[in-house]
Formats: sequence, C-alpha cells, structure tokens
Amino acid sequence: RARALLQQLPPQDCDERYCPDLAEEERRQLRAFSARRRREALGQGLACPVPGPCHGCPCKKCGRRLNKGDPGISASRLGDQFWHPSCFSCHFCHQPLVDLIYFQQDGRIYCGRHHAELFRPRCASCDQLIFMEECIEAEGQRWHLEHFCCLECDVPLRGQRYVMKSGRPCCRDCFENLFAEPCQACGDPIGADSEEATHQGLHWHARAACFCCSLCRKPLHGQPLTSRRGRLFCSETCSLGRDASSTASDSSDSAFASAPSPDS
Repeated sequence: RARALLQQLPPQDCDERYCPDLAEEERRQLRAFSARRRREALGQGLACPVPGPCHGCPCKKCGRRLNKGDPGISASRLGDQFWHPSCFSCHFCHQPLVDLIYFQQDGRIYCGRHHAELFRPRCASCDQLIFMEECIEAEGQRWHLEHFCCLECDVPLRGQRYVMKSGRPCCRDCFENLFAEPCQACGDPIGADSEEATHQGLHWHARAACFCCSLCRKPLHGQPLTSRRGRLFCSETCSLGRDASSTASDSSDSAFASAPSPDS
C-alpha cells in the first residue's frame, strides 16, 4: 500500500522539501501548481451502498448497472456518479486508487501522478515535474537540462551523440565499450554508428561483407535467408553445402551414376 501511494501520489509533486535542487522561481511555480490542484481537482471517493434514488444507475467506468444496496464509490466533485469499487481507477494507468484519493479533470478521475502529467512534463531521471522553460525531449521522454547524462559515466549529453539503452541515454564511448554486440562474421563490436542486422538473437554488421551467405557470399540485407547452426545462407541449397552453380552438374552426375552400364 505504501509503495502504491508513493507511485500514485509522488511527494515531489506537491512539496518543495522533496525537491532541494529547485531554483527559487521553480519553487514558486511548484507551490502555485500544487495549491491549484488541491483547490480544483483533489478529492477522496466515498464508499457506500448505492442509495434508492440511484437504483439502476450505470457505473461511470464500465457502464454496468448498480442496484440499490450494491457497494459503490461516489466522488463529490463529479456529482451523482457511482463506480463499482474495482472500477474506481486512474483513467490513464487503470490502477485502483489507493485510499480512494483521486484528481478529476474533464469528468475523468486520475491518480496524482498522471493528473500532474496532464499539465507538466516529468523528468525521466529524477522523477520530478519540470517547471523550467527549457527541457530536453528524446525518445518520447523529457529531462531537465542538467539531468540528460550518460547512464554509466554521467557525462552531460546535451548537444552530443548518444544511444538509448534500457530507456536511458548512453554516450557513444560507454555504449561501444560496455554494450555493443560483437558481429558474428568479423568479431568486431557493432558500434553506435554502424547499421546492424539481427537474426534469431544473433548480430551482424549490415554491410555486405558481414551479413551474407556463408557459402556463396551473396549479400542478405533485405533478402530471404535460412540459417543452420548460427550460420546464414541465401537458400536451402547453400545450407546443404552446395552452391547454385553446381546443382545442375551434381544432378546430371547422379543420374549418370545410377544408369546401367552398356555391358550389363
């Protein structure tokens, strides 16, 4: 329950004491933002039997009817609406609202975390709301300018080349030293600037010299392929150890060998 509360109601969204690195202007904006949310959106659902006048009313979320005496949840900020207890959940993450604490917006209920994110972006590094005029946006996430750093060495990456690893940015040097996959063909790491080809969990440079048929060396990028024991082939013929140019002669040799001799 405590973990769920911390997730749904991040203390740094409403109390500047949990944000010691904020500048004074950011602190002022956080205080105003938090006060406005408490005043206009914060509420706590009431668990009670559905009263007689609301007999047969639909659940606000699922639409199934609630009968007189059924357990229900009402939310004073949303009028004479009722929810099944299991339906009283955040519109965004669908998690049941711990202690029935909700924030309302446009007739919908949210947990505190996702209600705050309707109005302010959240830093993917420190998990605080961003009140600065500038931030960094990458891969669908936002960061404070000073928090967009390499996940391994903490070097600032603003204006630098980077690679995303597990949802966090990584500088090119750390990526190539720690995370780059070796090419199955040449054995060299596949660097951040290299195009990569993968098949059944194995990795190759996408260049023709590496990602090619193991027998006839035909490039395989964008072509059908087959694999045998971790090796790639352009066809079943090559995978059996024969190249296409020898197939016809092999077939004629086999026929000649099986024909009866003139003496017999």
